[in-house]
Amino acid sequence: MWGAERHRRILDLLQTHQRLTTDHFAEALGVSKETVRRDLIELERSGQLARVHGGAVPPAAAPAVPPEPAYLERTGLRQPQKREIAQLAAALIQPGQACFLDAGSTTLALADVLAQREDLIVITNSLAAATALARHAGNEVHLLGGRLETDVPATYGEQTVAEIGRLQVDWALVSPVSFDAVNGAMDYLWNEATVARAMLGRARQRVVLADSSKLGQASRVQICPAADVDVLVTDGEADPAVLEAIRAAGVKRVLGPSQAE
Repeated sequence: MWGAERHRRILDLLQTHQRLTTDHFAEALGVSKETVRRDLIELERSGQLARVHGGAVPPAAAPAVPPEPAYLERTGLRQPQKREIAQLAAALIQPGQACFLDAGSTTLALADVLAQREDLIVITNSLAAATALARHAGNEVHLLGGRLETDVPATYGEQTVAEIGRLQVDWALVSPVSFDAVNGAMDYLWNEATVARAMLGRARQRVVLADSSKLGQASRVQICPAADVDVLVTDGEADPAVLEAIRAAGVKRVLGPSQAE
């Protein structure tokens, strides 16, 4: 069955049932769950449905959360703040240590800084981060396998999560769409949140990189609650009241130009 036909049938099924699981879609279409997940991601990006835990709903049934800007657009936004965060985060990682980086514009800025270092082991699902790090021979760089996405140049899916699960590292550094005291770290897309969550779960120290525009905001899919975060790294424009609420929610350390503890 061609992709366009599958998409049409998925939308017809949703219009009839309003909410269906990935298993139900796979059975109805006679395809694998992984194929259904890819179709749901494409349909969500075009605004024709909304993914929820285990399946999908029509867009009108989803919470009104603004979509995340495209990756290429994000890479050009708030560059001074991202470089500031990258410098602070890079100082946490010592020679001989291993770390995860997820795929995002802030973690790409961090990769540029880490590329100037030596004797680090960096494991990432981001093609852009791996390429930046591989330009210099001082570090050991590993690119996780998995399904290659088109918007964010990175790998996702069951293979990616399985590879993460076989590793144990010193640091996981992830850059979510939003971070607040109530919801913790959140992403807009399920596949991105799943990879970030897996990375945090296999690290001794869990670090969230979030510039001030992301703080006090919420998105759609939780990566982890605030209390699971060891270090929040942000920029100098962060609202002190928001940071205080985040500390009260259980974040162990807030690191910024004027908030370092």
